[in-house]
Amino acid sequence: MKTFLPSSSISLSAAPVNESGVGEFLRELHRLNPVLSAAGWAHVALAALAVLLLALDHRTVTELNVWIKPLKFALSIVVYAWTLGWLLAALPAAAQGAVRLISWGVALSMGAEIVVIFLQAARGTTSHYNVSSALDGALFGIMGLFIFLNTALLIWTLVLASRYELAGPAAYAWGIRLGLLLFLVGSAVGGVMIRHLGHTIGAADGGPGLPGLGWSTRAGDLRAAHFLGLHALQALPLAGWLLTRWLPAWSGRGQVFGLLAFALLYAGAVAWLYGHAMQGLPLWRVR
Repeated sequence: MKTFLPSSSISLSAAPVNESGVGEFLRELHRLNPVLSAAGWAHVALAALAVLLLALDHRTVTELNVWIKPLKFALSIVVYAWTLGWLLAALPAAAQGAVRLISWGVALSMGAEIVVIFLQAARGTTSHYNVSSALDGALFGIMGLFIFLNTALLIWTLVLASRYELAGPAAYAWGIRLGLLLFLVGSAVGGVMIRHLGHTIGAADGGPGLPGLGWSTRAGDLRAAHFLGLHALQALPLAGWLLTRWLPAWSGRGQVFGLLAFALLYAGAVAWLYGHAMQGLPLWRVR
């Protein structure tokens, strides 16, 4: 089965990753969006630095090593930058000027956020929701400004994706649009955390959490809904693409219907996680 390469005339055996592997995907991503490709590689290097510092520096903040958060955010930004770089390539040539501005703006926003996170880790304190001193408040304010910029750029991306016909099958195109929409819902949950000056509902941030994730096991934690909403940016376009691969006998309209059903279930899960956390209930209680 031949599928498409977003915003190009090259035909590959599969997309977004073909049988020639991850290396081919990364080379093609760099050709399509060198700005976000480079931003992702920069954060790969920062993740490696965080791993090294994790082994050398045993200080803790909120009961976790200070370099855990920089590591998690660096890896998350790698996934975000490379995903967005690929999805933006589905926009037509008429939108490429906007794509360049969005790419540079997102790269700048993510760069500013990770710098603050690393700086605060080096200082042995928290980066998010920290207004305990004038410096901490100023750094958190800088982060908030760039988070707002990133959100505005993703709103612009959604407008462009809704305005233009996107490259590829209809289910994939709608996966991009709905993925962007649910990403913005996840960002709105982040806004709730900023207003609350914390992510835990019913207790202070920190304390016992799920292994690897850190989500509270004793109170509500908005990070679960935030996480799932943000990763709709990967999940929904991937679901749309898989529907075209796994169910080629379905009509394009049928594949879109399948994608919409999945998107509704996904949105329902985000809403449930948010409501559950706002009641002060943990996703998984550990006694």
